[in-house]
Amino acid sequence: MTQATPLAAVSRRPFAGWMALAQILVVLDQISKIWFDANLDYGQRMPVLPFFDFTLVYNSGAAFSFLADSEGWQRWLFTAIALIASVVIIRLLWRHPSQKILCAALACILGGALGNAIDRVLYGHVVDFLLFYWQDWYFPAFNIADVAITLGAIFLLLDEILRWRRERQRRHS
Repeated sequence: MTQATPLAAVSRRPFAGWMALAQILVVLDQISKIWFDANLDYGQRMPVLPFFDFTLVYNSGAAFSFLADSEGWQRWLFTAIALIASVVIIRLLWRHPSQKILCAALACILGGALGNAIDRVLYGHVVDFLLFYWQDWYFPAFNIADVAITLGAIFLLLDEILRWRRERQRRHS
């Protein structure tokens, strides 16, 4: 005889899955940063493809080194923003665990935000190591947390477009 699973446990299983996805992203991000920090010298580049290198750089600012030249206060500002956003995201994941695209987006953003926040707290900067370029053009180096945040933003846009289309079809039906 099997025991019935409580309804609350069944309805919150997706939440646990989204939290696990965020946790996996944090772990992958941190392992990759530790590896590159241990195996490359600062500024060193390791060619991989004609348009892609591994490198080791530190970013004390935000995206595209925004505020990187500030006196250090930005470290705590960006950490606080990431932590506040994480609380909001966790609450949204808890309230809407069955909305798959939305939750995938939020879990990616959560994992990325926490991955970079860990760097800021532990090191005072974010470790970046992925460098794309073409001839004299370079995209700023980034990391797995940044990829997760970007994917999360794309999923948010997709979720909004699909929601808009569903509402539009419902109004015209």
